[in-house]
Amino acid sequence: MTTPISSNDDTALLQRLAQDLAARRRGPKSLKQTMRAYKRFTAWLGRSPETATAEDVRNFQHYLADQKLSISTRNAAMSGLRFLFRVTMRRHDLVAEIFHLKEPQKVRLTLDQAEVRRLLLMAAKARDRMLLSLGYGTGMRASEVLRLRVKHIDSEHGIIRVEQGKGKKDRHVMLSRHMLAQLREWWKVRPKQWGEGVPAEDRLLFPGRYGKPIIVHSFNTIFNIAAKAAAIGASLTTDSIACSPAHLRESTPGATSRSRQSVGLSRLWNSFLLGSCC
Repeated sequence: MTTPISSNDDTALLQRLAQDLAARRRGPKSLKQTMRAYKRFTAWLGRSPETATAEDVRNFQHYLADQKLSISTRNAAMSGLRFLFRVTMRRHDLVAEIFHLKEPQKVRLTLDQAEVRRLLLMAAKARDRMLLSLGYGTGMRASEVLRLRVKHIDSEHGIIRVEQGKGKKDRHVMLSRHMLAQLREWWKVRPKQWGEGVPAEDRLLFPGRYGKPIIVHSFNTIFNIAAKAAAIGASLTTDSIACSPAHLRESTPGATSRSRQSVGLSRLWNSFLLGSCC
């Protein structure tokens, strides 16, 4: 016999879950993933998760497998439930029933120098070329490029300070003198209407509407349009730029053109950043 879900109990458990996530400073993606897992499990169970048994958790995982969901989706759901059971509910007997699947590790497709040159030529705006160039030249992720502010650029030492990147870690990436020159040219023509009243060091390099950072989805759209125009047919993403940057030193013997690493940053900047692309 199943116990019907009490709205009061369900709300109280959700509140405790949200408080536990906030106390541990989980990011928006983690919050969304955990809440989605909670709702999926509750809908399948038909009663409050607080009444769940080890057999319920086991059967739920078989249910996910029967739904033909991807490995990443299944692992995300069970990671959310692991947090719920272990932290919020203190039900370690349920945690013991959770298993994760190993995801296949694939080498990410990258761009060779000719493809990057075509990509930049096809970028519609100076802003778009600058975004793509930074991603390629520094290896930064899309979200990191879009959050760059004046204070992050250390022109004296030739570095960019990335604050709270992946894993909430700070790091430094190399900034060539050619890239710095391009950034200075971009600064002269960047939209200035959203910078009024903002301290100079806190101004975004690539401001979006209302002075907020451009969203990653827009960066993806910029990349996809340029890639299509450049006739780059492979299944690539903005991460493909970051994974084929010019800070890699030598080409790998026997590697294909898409996985071959570029032989030097300065030579490539001289060839297309200061050439016909900009």
